[in-house]
Amino acid sequence: MIDLHCHILAGIDDGAVDIEDSVAMARQGAEDGIEAICATPHIRHDHDVRIHELAGRVAGLNAELARRDVAVSVIGGGEVAETVVDGLADEELRSVALGGRWILLEPAPGPLGDSLAAAAERLRWRGYRSLIAHPERHPAADFQERLAELVAAGCLVQATAALLAEGEAAEPLLDLARHGLLHVLGSDSHSARHGRPVRIAGALERLREDPELRPHLDWIAHTAPAAIVRGDDLEPPLAAD
Repeated sequence: MIDLHCHILAGIDDGAVDIEDSVAMARQGAEDGIEAICATPHIRHDHDVRIHELAGRVAGLNAELARRDVAVSVIGGGEVAETVVDGLADEELRSVALGGRWILLEPAPGPLGDSLAAAAERLRWRGYRSLIAHPERHPAADFQERLAELVAAGCLVQATAALLAEGEAAEPLLDLARHGLLHVLGSDSHSARHGRPVRIAGALERLREDPELRPHLDWIAHTAPAAIVRGDDLEPPLAAD
């Protein structure tokens, strides 16, 4: 499995606080069956993430994980706020794109709005496809309609695994999946010491319990994440309705 959304790099945003925390997060993922973790630090105005340093930080963490025999690889990326898209140069976008092609796009606070769709469209014109990060944080009366518009425009949707695995958000997320509006999972973990764990398996089991979604589980769990980190194009098997 691949975790497409994780704040595993230490000391650069609100994620892992130090290398020990990063290693503990990787071990947590390995215990869950995760083989690769996308390092997606916040690329937005309130975090001083220096994009030109990210490749070196990823390489350093991979070297440390190999030294400690942690069987997880870290893949470079970023969680790009819709508010900073226009200010990023082409080389910066390539550096934080998953597979050099997919931008993990973070909606602005509040309900999903026209500005998110406009940012995704501008990214498309620049040669990128958008993976909408944790839209479940942005409920509104037109939430499902907004997501459907984004998917119709070529975006895919990433949900937070812990919320799908259990809790009151699980059923609404399952309903999104049934309507073709949830495509991949990410832990969105920020630390092994508190908050959401680096785990995906529980959410996949929840999807497996649904007969309507079971035929698409391999695409959600394996096909789509692997294609994203390769930078491939892909279309979801369940059409949005």
